[in-house]
Parts: sequence; structure tokens; C-alpha cells
Amino acid sequence: MKLKPFLSLLAFLVVSIAGAQTLKGKVIDDQNEPLLGVTILVKEVPNKGATTNEKGEFSINVTPNQTLVFSYIGFQSKEIKVGKQKNLVVTLVGEAEELPELLVVGSRAGGRTKIDSPVPVDVFDVAKTSKTQPQVNLNQILNSIAPSFTSTTQVVSDGSDHLDPAQLRGLGPDQTLVLLNGKRRHTSAFINVNGTPGRGTVGTDLNTIPSFALSKIEVLRDGASAQYGSDAIAGVMNLELKKDKGLSAQVSYGGHLTPTANDHRGNFDGGQGQLDINYGTELGKKGGFLNFTFSAQFRDKTHRAGTFDGDIFNAYNAIERRALNHGDNLSRYFSNINVNADPRLLGLIKGYAGEVDYFDSSYLAQIQSANSIADLQPILKKDFTEQELAYRGLNRKDYNMHVGQSSLLGTQFFVNAAFPVSDNWEIYAFGGQSYRYGEAGGFFRRPNQARTFTGLYPNGYLPKITTDIQDSSISAGIRGEAGKWHLDLSNTFGRNEFAYTIKNTGNTSLRFASPDYFDAGKLRFAQNTINLDLSRPVELFHKSNISFGLEQRHESYSTVAGAENSYATYDVTGGVLPLSAPASQKVTDFFGNALPGGAQVLPGFREESALTKTRNVWAGYGEFETDITQWLLANAAVRYEHYSDFGNTFNYKLATRVKLFPHVNLRAAASTGFRAPSIHQLYYTNINTLQINGVFQETGTFNNISRAAELFGIEKLQEEKSKSLSAGFAIKIPKAGLSLSADAYFIRVDDRIILTEAFTRPAGNSPAENELKQIFDQANVSTVQFFSNAVDVETKGIDVVVSHSLQADKFTLNNDFAFNLTQTRKVGDIHTPRAIKAAGLEEKFFSERSRVLLEEVIPRFKATLSHNLTIGKWNGYLRNTYYGKATGPDVIAADKRIGDFVFDERGHQVIRGK
Repeated sequence: MKLKPFLSLLAFLVVSIAGAQTLKGKVIDDQNEPLLGVTILVKEVPNKGATTNEKGEFSINVTPNQTLVFSYIGFQSKEIKVGKQKNLVVTLVGEAEELPELLVVGSRAGGRTKIDSPVPVDVFDVAKTSKTQPQVNLNQILNSIAPSFTSTTQVVSDGSDHLDPAQLRGLGPDQTLVLLNGKRRHTSAFINVNGTPGRGTVGTDLNTIPSFALSKIEVLRDGASAQYGSDAIAGVMNLELKKDKGLSAQVSYGGHLTPTANDHRGNFDGGQGQLDINYGTELGKKGGFLNFTFSAQFRDKTHRAGTFDGDIFNAYNAIERRALNHGDNLSRYFSNINVNADPRLLGLIKGYAGEVDYFDSSYLAQIQSANSIADLQPILKKDFTEQELAYRGLNRKDYNMHVGQSSLLGTQFFVNAAFPVSDNWEIYAFGGQSYRYGEAGGFFRRPNQARTFTGLYPNGYLPKITTDIQDSSISAGIRGEAGKWHLDLSNTFGRNEFAYTIKNTGNTSLRFASPDYFDAGKLRFAQNTINLDLSRPVELFHKSNISFGLEQRHESYSTVAGAENSYATYDVTGGVLPLSAPASQKVTDFFGNALPGGAQVLPGFREESALTKTRNVWAGYGEFETDITQWLLANAAVRYEHYSDFGNTFNYKLATRVKLFPHVNLRAAASTGFRAPSIHQLYYTNINTLQINGVFQETGTFNNISRAAELFGIEKLQEEKSKSLSAGFAIKIPKAGLSLSADAYFIRVDDRIILTEAFTRPAGNSPAENELKQIFDQANVSTVQFFSNAVDVETKGIDVVVSHSLQADKFTLNNDFAFNLTQTRKVGDIHTPRAIKAAGLEEKFFSERSRVLLEEVIPRFKATLSHNLTIGKWNGYLRNTYYGKATGPDVIAADKRIGDFVFDERGHQVIRGK
């Protein structure tokens, strides 16, 4: 990056001093007691402020005629105009009403409270929430308190087990923008390709940020691409880091005590604990601060599987076990049963069969009468699961998958700092480092399956996917005032790495030479963003503000190949199997099935999939907001962006707020938006074991620059385009401690990017089909899938939020009710490529399963009612959350039951709300 222009501008800003002064003071209550943690903001300058220390003292840089806003939970806010005073004592009076937090999102003008905002914004006090609720990570906290936010842990879904997809208003995880201290947060390196909510999308890993480091969370529930850029179709979440001084810490522990725990045996499972420490101190003598947060946490697995009741052992497995009792491993007598079986094998099998005491005489006679291995193969496929379980001292629960949350172990360290360099300018920096280790089980490899090498695993095995997730971020900048202009110049860098290690597994084609531990490769994503934001008040109408800025963003995405044995298929000699190898070179099981290569459960990233791709984004934006009168506000924003890999976009937003009465507002907004295809969607390639219609298959995800995509006629990815409308009202009754808001919304997204269903290996013999067969064989997959702009989508719904606070002499009671009703529907025709339509494969391009994942996998209705009672130093919290019906995309066959579900007439798995 070229630093000279940046440093020149930095130098200019540092010396731009415009007659500011340092104002010191103290904030007390009506009993003359100092108040710790009072928020003090400069009304005319977004993001400029301070907080009081344990003595109620503060220091802040201001200029004459600016207005300071003092706000504190449970007290009336107060505004004071700055004159020539050097010291100030402010008294706040308690009142049973909601804290009028000033917002960062929704408008660049600053000084707005959520009831005065022209768009719906929720503000959550994280410090207060973490003390009163059992949830500790961000996804859990937001899921419990934000009406339109949904996030759940995933099960047997590869990397998604370690990163919970989060959605706002039922739209995709990649359609919500996340900010940290008002700066764009980088996304995860991981892309979700399994059958879970958000399939085919890339989201932001919220759990890399410790909740204890945050002071508040703002959730803008409205399209905001014109203000903040790509991804802000559903809305924006802004996470504000603490500026507190002093030391605080907390320890938490919890888990699940339920009859369904431990595979329905009952008792306790899923224990999780967390340690949080926060320390803040003054930095300099002009209101600077330095705040650190350290967090460490662990989470144990939960087990919710029902008893497995499918086939596990066949007759060959029984005979093989009797041979092992004598130190004789039958798998050593062949590597390809059709070519090089040892002549002694037939006699050995017949001999050891006599030791299986539950084989009756007629069945033994069939075995003894066989004249060849080919004769034995159909005979020995017979199921003897119950008898063999008893013989080996096992039971069916030993073959349950780990259905439930994965185990996690992680640490995070974050810092937030600001240092005034003059009375009018400050430099700031914030960021953090996070590490998380996760472990989750895959589908059990049973002895009677071709993908299990029983020479090493005679009882089968449960493979485990482990991940090492490392996340780093740093943002630094300078902000202040030059004349009437407020300037903010910053650089923000973020990096996420998602590394896979596969354990307790094997590469079956390596047979006895297979390790049980594989380096499967890693994914990396990095983002660097330079922002210059300018704003100033203008003398127009009652009060107005103009803002504009520039942004340059550089993104880098990498796939790092795993070890060769994590993805390769080997031949009978132990060498890598050539694509053109004859069947005689392939390693087989006893029944002649070719043994698959690669690490079972998740083959590693291949060398040919390894790549590094980059792109650049340039943006310019402007916003104008004006109080035309004291009762009418209008806001307009425009944004132009250029992407180096696909082109340009232009978007706008219009919003208004009408103040009918002092505490009654009507609001409405209309906007266009967009989401550029993520660089992950453009270039990701890998192979996963997926369950498709109850059958496990190795499925390759090929990117849009691949030859396979070209042969299937998959078109190049374009941006998603959206149009949004919203309207609602906000009412506040201060004396009753009551506030109410309701907002309806409509969002149309054209060219929504989805992950197609899996296309099977072609059966024809045309040149294109023969080339595709080679691609399938080389990747060792039976099906392939792609990303495509497949459908148009409409989402509509309503959000309602009601809050009530009652303060008495001896207690405080806060009651909150919120609900969200939303519906997402595919509209219009499917954008099926001509080649796929001509081949009659429309159902594979966008299937019923894809529709369910898009429309029904997230509950349409969510309601939360909570009560928080405080008596002295004691606090009690009660919350009830109701989730509406959700429909899973896959039928789980009788022999793979994982719980108690209802199946509808289409065969989908339906989970009822509770």
C-alpha cells in the first residue's frame, strides 16, 4: 500500500486545530453521589465523546457553542451548551424511562436517538445484558434479545459446526453488514456448502469478538447499501467497544439438564464456561483512554441422537472378527479382491465361519459349498447386526452419531484506545486477536460399509472434523475538526484463517498404511479498508448536515492445499492412482467395491484447488439529512462502487420521519441495494461428504472459473440487486416508562446467489460428457455443485418492540416484548442456464430442497417476552422465547433417526416451535 498520500493527509489533520478547549467536570445524581460510566457525547460530532470514571469525573475536548449530551441508564438525559467554562458539575435526575442512546448507525449526522431515527434501530446495553442473562457469546445474546436475528448451532455440517450462521430478517448471513466501532468488519474465510441455514453464503464470525469487550450493540433493521456498501441489504449491526476505566471480571458456567441429554439417557451435558476480564485506564490528561479485554471459554459437546437402528455387521464382518481373534487379518490376503486375492483366502473364510456360533447349519452349508470368492460375496452380505453386537459386547448406541453442538475451546484479546493529540484532534486504534479450536463428529463409518477399511477398524469408527480458527484485526485512524468539518481518516485490516485437521479417520485406499490424522488444508481471507469520512452542519432549514466520503477496499482469498494423503486415491502398489488407471489397479474391499481415497468425512483441499485471488473495490458516497421543520426530517444517501472483478453499482436511499407529537413519530424509507458475489463464492473449490435424499455421496463444489462449470453452462456470477421499503411508528410515554415501535418491511432481491443441487456424473459419450467424466473421476466425486444467480426473492414482514420500566422505592422491574413475523418467497422463473434446461436438469439447478433452505429453514415467527427484576444488589431474570415452525430440507431415514420430528406430506422434516 502506498503510504505517502496517507501520511501527508495525516500530518495535515494533526496540525488542524480550530480553537478548541478541554472541559473537565463531574456528574452526580440528585443525592450528590458520583455516577460511574455516564455517556457524554458531542451532539454535533458523530462518535466523539467520553465516559465518567469511578469518581464521576470526565474530561473532553470541545469548542464553544457545541452541545454535550449526558445519558445514563435509569436517568433523564441532559443537554448542556458549551460556553467559556473550564469546569462543569452536572446533576442527572432519575426517571423510569429508557436510556436515549445516541446512534452511530442509520445516519451520519449524529445526535439521533432511536425513537427519533427515520429507520428502525435497536440498541442493546451489552454490559447490562451479560449480567442478567445466561448467554455469553454474541450469537446467543443477539438470538435471545433481537427480534429479527436468528442464529443456531449446526449439526454434522463440517465447518458450520464451529461457526453459527447468523441471519437478520430471514435473509442470508452475507446480506447483513457488521461494523466494529463504526468500521467495516471482515467476514470469515469459511463458506457454508452444507444443508444448513445460509447454505452457499459467507458470514461474519461474531463469536471472534468477546461480548465482555462491548458496551452496546446497534442493530439497524433496514437496507443500508447506499450508506455502508455491499452486504447491507437486510441491515447493519454495529458493535461498540468499551471505553470504561477500572477493572471488572466475570466467570460463568452452565449446561443442559434434560431427558434428551447423552443420547436420550438423560442427565447433564453440553457444559460451557467462560472467564472475562476487562481493564481500562486513562491515556494522557485530555480524556484519552486505553481499554483491554481478555476472554477464555470452553464448550462441551451435546448428544441428542436417538438409537441407531440400521444395519451394522454382515456375515463377512463376523468371520473377519473370528480370524482376528487368532491374529489373522483377512484384509492382508488381498488388495484388489478381483485380481490378487491369496488362494488361501477361500479356505480361511470357510474355516473361521465355523467359529460363528449363531450361523445355523443351512447357512454354513451355503458357505462351505462356495467354490470361489465370487460365490461367497453374495452369501456373506447377509445382516447379522444383533448377534454380532452381542458377541462383541457392543450396543446400538455405540454407533450413534454425535448429533448436537460441537466442542469448542477459545481465547480472545481485544483493545480499544484513543489519545488526544490536541484540543481538537485524537488518534484512535482498536482491534483484537482470537483463536478457537473446535471438534465435531461426522457420519459414523460402519463395518459393513465400503468406505470403512475393517482391516484397521473392525468395529468401524466415528471420524472427527477439527478446526483451528484464527482471527486478527486492527483499525487505526485520526479524527477531529477542521473549521466546521468533522474528519475521520482510518485504515482497517482484518484476517481470518480456517484450518482443517481430520482425526480418528483414514484414507481407505491406503489400507494398513493409512494414518488416522490428516492435515486437510486451510482457507484464508484478508481485507484492508481505507476510509475518509467528512461531515459538517449546514445552515439550511431548521437544522441540516451533509456527509460524504471515500473508501478503498482490498480483499484476498486463499485456499491452501492439504497433505497429499488427505485427498489422493492410491492404487494397489501404494502410488497415487492415475486418472486413466484400469479397475485392476484400484484397491477394493472384500465385495469388490473400490475403496475411496482422501480422508474419510472431509477430504483435504487438492493441490489443483490451491489458489490466491484478490480484488479491489473503490467507493464514493454522500448523505444529506435535514430537519426541514421541527416536526419533519428528511434523509438522502447515494453510493457508487467499482469492483475490479465484475463492474459498477450505484445505489440510493431516501428516508423521512414525521414527529406528530413530542414522543410520537412516523417513519418510512425506500432504498436500492446490492451485494457483490463474495470472493469466496467466486473461487471456492472442495469436496464434501453430503447426505442427499438419504444417501451419502462425495460431492465436489467447483468454482465458476472451472472447466466443469463451463461445460455445464453455469454463467458467471453477478451482483445481487435489491429494493427495500419500510414504514412504521415509534411511541414513547416517559411518565409511564413505556415505549413501542412497529415497522413493516418489504425487500426484493434479484439474482440471489445460491448453491445448486448436485449434478450426477454424465452417462453419455459426447465429447463434453467424456471430458466431464474425467473431471468427476479425477476429483473422486459422484456429484458436483456450483454457485449461480438462480432466483429472485421477496421478503416481507413486521417487527414489533415494546419496552416498559417500573421504578419503585425498593425495586426496579423492566419488561420487554418483541416479535418478528417474516416470510421469504422465491418469485418469478428460475434463471436456469440454457444448457441445463436443454438437458432436463432444472430440478437439479434449483430443487425443492433448495426452496426449503431458502424459504422455510428459518422460523417465520419469533417472539420474546422477558422480565428483569432488581432488588438492591440482587437481580432476577425470566425470558420466554417462542419460535415458529421451521422445515428441514432432508428426510432422515428410519435407520438414521436423530430425534423426534414430524414429517409433512412432502417428506420434509418439520420442527415445531417451543
